Amino acid sequence: MPKGKETQKDRPIMALLDSLGRRWSLRIIWELQSGPAKFRALRKACDGVSPSVLNKRIGELHELGFVKKTDDGYALTSDGESLADRLRKLDRWARRWDKRHRDK
Repeated sequence: MPKGKETQKDRPIMALLDSLGRRWSLRIIWELQSGPAKFRALRKACDGVSPSVLNKRIGELHELGFVKKTDDGYALTSDGESLADRLRKLDRWARRWDKRHRDK
């Protein structure tokens, strides 16, 4: 298939980026990396997200297999933990990038 004509089915990364690119999705994953959180605590950690948007994003992340509901609140699944690990690596990269650009 010619480059540029591939569909999301051909490139799962595109479907994933579309899903995770929605506002608050990655922030929710980031906040849950330290452990389960109740809805109210998660909302507070995500400074400014409305309850309806938070609820919708949690539902989407649940459908994608990244978040689960537990007795302790919301928590990351094994796929969510794996994604959080990659976000931590991206965070380290972003800190190095930021330092280089601030020093200019």
